[in-house]
Amino acid sequence: MAPGGLRHNPGIAPRRRLAALVWSPDLLSIIQAAGWPIWPLIACSVLGLALVIERFISLKTAKIVPAKLLDEAIMVSRNGVPGPDVVKQLEQNSVLGEVLASGFRTLSGNPRASDEDLRANLEGAGRQAAAKLQRYLGALATIASAAPLLGLLGTVIGMIEIFGSQGADGGMGVTPGGGNPAQLAHGISIALYNTAFGLIVAIPALIFWRYFRARVDDYLLSMELAAERFARHLATLRR
Repeated sequence: MAPGGLRHNPGIAPRRRLAALVWSPDLLSIIQAAGWPIWPLIACSVLGLALVIERFISLKTAKIVPAKLLDEAIMVSRNGVPGPDVVKQLEQNSVLGEVLASGFRTLSGNPRASDEDLRANLEGAGRQAAAKLQRYLGALATIASAAPLLGLLGTVIGMIEIFGSQGADGGMGVTPGGGNPAQLAHGISIALYNTAFGLIVAIPALIFWRYFRARVDDYLLSMELAAERFARHLATLRR
């Protein structure tokens, strides 16, 4: 090896990271070798996993649009608007229950409410429900978009450090005083870990974001149809 090669300058930070990966090729060594840019990606991965778990728990069908809830609400109100206790229980049942309870409250507060008033209140409750269902999806989409860019940033920074350390030794190549091409290639491969990790974070985040968006859209469509049917039922109670 040339006297000016990488191994003869262990004090330079990029080379210490290279040595760590050579001697202990486990996940921790990869993280250490990749440098500080990988830590924002690790934070994104932890946050993304937490958001996915939270959305899976919150978007269960039983918590959003229970199968028989609309039929039960219509049944208990065949002879008139039910009492406050029943309305409160309906509201606490699910997100759809909150929308249906708003219709009962509108008719209870104003027995002569017009069709427009009933629909306006149901639509307002529906918009609040939509905001609740879409919560955190924007953050998940941001992680899916930002993770590849963070990975690319880490790779660029790592390559700058590698080429900078090569240049400090008097150039690259196999000429006397030049850098070691094998070590250069190894350093570039380590820098690319950031890009790979960024894609590992971004691809699942994008998949789950698309999945949750489709699930929310299905829920909103079911709630819209249920609200239309419920509005017609409330109109019969008003007469």
